[in-house]
Amino acid sequence: MTVPSETPLAVITGASSGIGYALAEQFATNGFDVVIAAEDEELRTAAESLGAHGRSVLPVRCDLATERGVEQLCAAIAATGRPVDSLALNAGVGVGGPFVETDLRAELNLLALNITSPVVLAKRLLPDMVARGHGRVLFTSSIAATAPGPFYATYAASKAFLYSLSESIRDELKGTGVTVTALMPGPTDTEFFARAGMEDTRAGETAHKDDPADVAERGFKALMAGKHHVVAASFVNKAMVASGRLMPEPAKAAMQRRLTEPGKGDDDKDRNGRC
Repeated sequence: MTVPSETPLAVITGASSGIGYALAEQFATNGFDVVIAAEDEELRTAAESLGAHGRSVLPVRCDLATERGVEQLCAAIAATGRPVDSLALNAGVGVGGPFVETDLRAELNLLALNITSPVVLAKRLLPDMVARGHGRVLFTSSIAATAPGPFYATYAASKAFLYSLSESIRDELKGTGVTVTALMPGPTDTEFFARAGMEDTRAGETAHKDDPADVAERGFKALMAGKHHVVAASFVNKAMVASGRLMPEPAKAAMQRRLTEPGKGDDDKDRNGRC
């Protein structure tokens, strides 16, 4: 299929499942061709599903926690010969458990994927957007960015980094025609808690998780509107973020601990196993 040059192109990382896939679907159903990146085999299935929307889909299977993986994605984008209209930096991973016990290699992998890769990709793609006077960047942060994160400390810190980075770059780019938006989901019904080893926490076991499709839709609309951030979470989680602004950091850490401490997922159940 010959794609007209005026068709906008979006790049989405972490797009094989969850919020990333739902973001890619938002772009594809709203007239964008997409480049999607992830490291797992699910990416092929995601590409096939997205292709049903009639848009051009380029899957790039690469490990963005490595320098080689980031370069693979950059090379694939450059090979399209097309400008990137929108960049959704969504790839991320969590590591749950006491900081003194978690595996150092897993933590360093988290920092590489959650922090280093979005910094490098933004550095590589933002200059062209600024030169053209048009572009959009979405950083997937989290409501975890608003408080200390006991028992997933590096994850919460990485999301705070992304939120600060997003707001800072946005201010720098005023008047350039390029906007930067932070997407801040709450607990969402994805594979995150299983992959992070946090299934036995209150946050992992709660039934009140948001639909990734709803989160992605809110993020996409905020991006298109040029908003600086959007808290794409349930009313309860939004209320927690709002109340947290008035609390000192130790109090926020204690509140967060109730949700993320391992082995506490069943504390709210009575002896008959009912909630």
